[in-house]
Amino acid sequence: MALDRIVLYVVVGVAVALAAVYGGLILFGALSLGPVGLLVLIPLFLVGYVIWRIVAERLSNREDDHYEQIER
Repeated sequence: MALDRIVLYVVVGVAVALAAVYGGLILFGALSLGPVGLLVLIPLFLVGYVIWRIVAERLSNREDDHYEQIER
C-alpha cells in the first residue's frame, strides 16, 4: 500500500475520532443544562442530517461520478 494512502487513512481516522468526541461533549453538555440545553441538540442533529444526506447523495449518484470516465 502506498504511503499517501496510509497517511490518508490515519488522518481520516483521527478526524472521525475527534468529531465523535466533540459531538459527545456537546451532547452531554447540552443534557447537563436541562430542558433548555436540549435546544442545542436540534441544530446539531440538523447539521448531522444534512451531512449524512450529502454523503449519501455523493455515494449513490452515478451521473456525477467522473472517475468512471477515466480509462484504466
